[in-house]
Amino acid sequence: MDDLRDKYIDLIGAAGDEATLEDLRVQAVGKKGEISLKMRELGKMSPEERQIMGPKLNALKDEINAALAAKKAGLADAALNERLKAEWLDVTLPGRGRRSGTIHPVSQVWEECTAIFADMGFAVAEGPQIETDWYNFDALNIPGHHPARAEMDTFYMHRAEGDERAPNVLRTHTSPVQIRSMEAGGAPTRIICPGRVYRADYDQTHTPMFHQVEGLAIDKDISMANLKWVLEEFFSAYFGTAVKTRFRASHFPFTEPSAEVDIQCQWKDGSVKVGEGDDWLEVLGSGMVHPKVLRAGGIDPDVWQGFAFGMGIDRIAMLKYGIPDLRAFFDSDLRWLRNYGFASLDVPTIRGGLSR
Repeated sequence: MDDLRDKYIDLIGAAGDEATLEDLRVQAVGKKGEISLKMRELGKMSPEERQIMGPKLNALKDEINAALAAKKAGLADAALNERLKAEWLDVTLPGRGRRSGTIHPVSQVWEECTAIFADMGFAVAEGPQIETDWYNFDALNIPGHHPARAEMDTFYMHRAEGDERAPNVLRTHTSPVQIRSMEAGGAPTRIICPGRVYRADYDQTHTPMFHQVEGLAIDKDISMANLKWVLEEFFSAYFGTAVKTRFRASHFPFTEPSAEVDIQCQWKDGSVKVGEGDDWLEVLGSGMVHPKVLRAGGIDPDVWQGFAFGMGIDRIAMLKYGIPDLRAFFDSDLRWLRNYGFASLDVPTIRGGLSR
């Protein structure tokens, strides 16, 4: 047994790969290995001889198995070291840059408007984009013959044959949110209603889907002067410079009196500069809320009054950031988004602050 031990310990120590080591294992402790055959001879021995030889053979077998396991681990470590020498990575090298996404101008301006009006005490109200005919038109004092109710301007939902109810519509403005807000909260109130709206129109300055922000303020002592102050404070904060407004008499079914609002600007070399010059640019419609609209919202017009206004988020984004074509907002062109988009960590701020 000493000869067997010395033989296999030497062979195991000299093995250069796992295949050779496996052959030695089979020769020594396999089913027909030399040590296994010696253990079979125990049955031919006397009990006294088995008591002596049995433990010695078991110890020899354990020693050979331990030597095999140790050599196998050593070969694996050596192989790993060789692999590490050949396959290395310099962890001090800078990583490959990944292009990060950008915030869409509409989302950015939406947040800017929300921040500015919130500083003036306006809460944000939301409503469904599929509206009933009543909320979208009737409650806003829009008569049945009004052009806005024509199918060439409004997207009407399909009704089953024989269904005589007025069809639902894709809302053409966020004004229905004002009605819902008055019904739910009554007066006084001060809200803005940003959201998507839909109209059947498509050109450089119109798209079938676009974004609006409307405002509503109702109290017992509100006038057009308050409206003018709110709008001038908003535009001054939004554009970062003092902006004058000009009100022109107009007509909207839901306000009386009504006014188109222009902002001071200067046209130069095909671009517009807001807040300076002698030119004017129309940006929104506004007016005092019509008594019929107040009644539709469950508010007594003999006690309460207020103003409302509405402007296109996409339009004022074009104006502030020099974007020439409204249609590009919705083309999903990554080059356009990288050029006009905003970093994800840019936080909308109120420029210049608001005076009270």
